[in-house]
Amino acid sequence: MAETTTTTEVAKDTHVEISFPPFNSTTFASQLVWLAIFFGVFYLVIGRIALPRISEILETRRSRIAKDLSEAAGLKQQTDAAIAAYEKALLTARQNAAAIAAETRATLTADVDAKRHAAEAELKAKLVTAEAEIAAIKAKALAEVNAIARETASSVVSALSTATVSAEEIAAAVENAAAR
Repeated sequence: MAETTTTTEVAKDTHVEISFPPFNSTTFASQLVWLAIFFGVFYLVIGRIALPRISEILETRRSRIAKDLSEAAGLKQQTDAAIAAYEKALLTARQNAAAIAAETRATLTADVDAKRHAAEAELKAKLVTAEAEIAAIKAKALAEVNAIARETASSVVSALSTATVSAEEIAAAVENAAAR
């Protein structure tokens, strides 16, 4: 069997300079033509497709932001109105509570005054009754004092002396002493 080998060799005696294609001066014209074609196509794509889409997106965002801001302003107005209504209701409730408290205070004061007056009237009645009883007891005691004084004077006279004194004389002497 025979072996087949192939090799590729570059001749060493050819001096062909290979340079970077964009810097190769023989291809400048075609490069400029393709640059102009791609620039034109790119300009048309950007101008007709990309920029209108970007403008549409920006306009949508602007309108959405404006809509959100107007909704926020409306909600803020509703919140302010709700706060004002709440404060008004709270003020009304406080005024009602103050009126109820004043009415209750007046009712309780009237009840207490009525009970106090009734108790004072009852105490006055008891005082008048007690004073009448005291006066009756005092009058009775004073009436009995004269009788006790006569008995005591009669006992003292009979114990200290042997003389006899009549009951009328003792009564006159006791009345005379009580008058002084």
